[in-house]
Amino acid sequence: MYFYELHEGADDVFAYLLLAREEEMPADVFFETVQAIRRRIQDAFEQDTLIEAIAEDLEREHDFIFISDRRLTAAANVSTEESENFLADLEADDDYADDEGYEDDLASGGFRTITAELIGDVSDLNN
Repeated sequence: MYFYELHEGADDVFAYLLLAREEEMPADVFFETVQAIRRRIQDAFEQDTLIEAIAEDLEREHDFIFISDRRLTAAANVSTEESENFLADLEADDDYADDEGYEDDLASGGFRTITAELIGDVSDLNN
């Protein structure tokens, strides 16, 4: 099994995802394939991110396996602190995605990410 990664974004805000393939595809061929898909779909895709759209195309047309959260069988939180070790509830996100309110939240822009870059010394925040 061979593994590939797609990145999207710039600076400190970015997303990435993993793909797998039984047969190796040379890195330069992988890149050219990704670029061809990107050029074809970049102005019209329905997924949340461009890399998800590319990954789905790679899966559909080029024998890749898009390793998305929906494919997870189990997820474990691991920590040196005993109380912070647990088996994650994978069904919680899927249950919410099936709720009627989920689509409304997406359509209304109900989900937001806020990032901030601190300039200067963090100790200045206490003054």
